[in-house]
Amino acid sequence: MEQTETLLAALFSPEKAPRNQVELSLELRISEATVKQRLGMIYKKFGNTFPQLLDQNGAGKLDILFIKLKQKYYPKPDPLVAPYPEEFRSLIEEKIRRFCGRQFVFETFEQFMTENPHGYFTIVGDAGMGKSSIVAKYVWENQSPCYFNILVERRNRPELCLKSIRRQLIDRYQLPNSEDADLPTLLAQVAGKLTAGDRLVIAIDALDEVEQEPGGNLLHLPKNLPNHVYFLLTRRPYSLDKKRLLVDVPEKELDLRDEKYVNFNQEDIKEYIRFVINTDSDYKDGLKNWIQTRNVPDTTFVEEVANKSENNFMYLRYVLPAIANGDYNDLSLRQLPDGLQEYYQNHWVRMGIDAKPGQLMEIVLYILLEIATPIPCDMIAGIAKVDQCDVGKVLEDDWVEYLKKQNVEGEICYTIYHASFLDFLKAKREMDSRRRIFQEVNQRITEYLEQGMA
Repeated sequence: MEQTETLLAALFSPEKAPRNQVELSLELRISEATVKQRLGMIYKKFGNTFPQLLDQNGAGKLDILFIKLKQKYYPKPDPLVAPYPEEFRSLIEEKIRRFCGRQFVFETFEQFMTENPHGYFTIVGDAGMGKSSIVAKYVWENQSPCYFNILVERRNRPELCLKSIRRQLIDRYQLPNSEDADLPTLLAQVAGKLTAGDRLVIAIDALDEVEQEPGGNLLHLPKNLPNHVYFLLTRRPYSLDKKRLLVDVPEKELDLRDEKYVNFNQEDIKEYIRFVINTDSDYKDGLKNWIQTRNVPDTTFVEEVANKSENNFMYLRYVLPAIANGDYNDLSLRQLPDGLQEYYQNHWVRMGIDAKPGQLMEIVLYILLEIATPIPCDMIAGIAKVDQCDVGKVLEDDWVEYLKKQNVEGEICYTIYHASFLDFLKAKREMDSRRRIFQEVNQRITEYLEQGMA
């Protein structure tokens, strides 16, 4: 009862910050030492539910408990506007569909916010390590304003990011006369509306894909931030001499490649594989059949594929469906490709592209690569000078798992799905730059565009 009394006095309102030990001592008419002892027992009891309490050293535990309990038992009412922009709805929903693990990332970010009044938190990792999925999951659960830079869709410029974030903040926080406001002004206005215990977290994915003229901060992000305002960012690794974001507030990087996260990454990868094998309605039957046909124990399959993935979720996104769909029926478990790049090369060879250069599936792929924006099937057919049905078969059969379909003004358009595959194709282009196929594709694009302008 004494602990309950102390907890209720400390967290007396979900709208106001918790009382400190001095205030509790006066409120309850007990010594500060007694308050500290009671709080220690409270933290210990809640430690199983919120492990971060046990990891936190020194001050800050009461703030963590306040935030965790508020999130769990006092959810905010549904906002009047959509929790995320319509332009990213399909991306977010696709990313979280098979999301597994990554709790260590969310806990580290939560600890950063607990320990700092404001700041920038950046998740660093190689292509395919799940950075975008982490952001999507955070946005989904916390309804945070967000922006996803997407190189293959040319949605990666500072003005587009600012326009989107501005609209989200105006709609969410009812900011009048702010249609032309810059980001620092918007953040200051929002900070003035935050109640005790509230934060503004803006999530921005793929800083490495931003296209911006030299000079100034990346995406023109502000060097200083108001209190209770945080940015959750992701990017691929780069050398220090190429750093484009300079800030005067606390900042922290969590590098997914760091050795201290190896075990966490491996367990998350294994959890993902187990989820697809046992739960995913699209692929579990095909995977079970492939595994049982080869008399491989599920645990062995999970361990072997996890090792081959090199802790890369994009590898699993491609390889597990390929196994389930029968693409690897002629291979044993040990013959599966090692790592994402080998998977791409393996698929390239199995489709016979190098053996028969210039075939339609290669032409279609290089048209998508050169155009680099979402385009419809009929435009691809026009450039390739072939029947639209033939192009449709290539898009829906040969390259379906590598392409993203989206509705653009009522028309289905296609782009290359992921930056890692784009990198693979560009490397192919650089190695084979003297092949006629590239000249032919660019010539056909030029002719098609000139006809449209005539």
